[in-house]
Amino acid sequence: MSAVATENSIYVSDKAKAKVKQLMEEAGVFGDESYFLRVGVVGGGCSGLSYKLDFDNEIKPMDQVFEDNGVKVVTDLKSFLYLVNTELDFSDGLNGKGFYFNNPNASRSCGCGESFAV
Repeated sequence: MSAVATENSIYVSDKAKAKVKQLMEEAGVFGDESYFLRVGVVGGGCSGLSYKLDFDNEIKPMDQVFEDNGVKVVTDLKSFLYLVNTELDFSDGLNGKGFYFNNPNASRSCGCGESFAV
């Protein structure tokens, strides 16, 4: 199920929300309101750009802050230009486990789903 873009945002699926919660619990930061999911785009990967995910508790001056499906998501302004209206999802299927982005801005992506081009 894809999110309907009502504004320029970053969306989080139910499966991704559940996995983020589990990982935050394992990291010992779940329930700490200062922590959030930081998403970003960095150079590299087989298609030119790669996604980066991490937990963070420090908001920088040019960061863009979103909340969807109960998950606080923060990205830097440059990454947001690539991630606008993207949905973070999670797969635990046989074809690969992990987070991936349903990115309407990507012109192509690689088979592993971890890098893309615009």
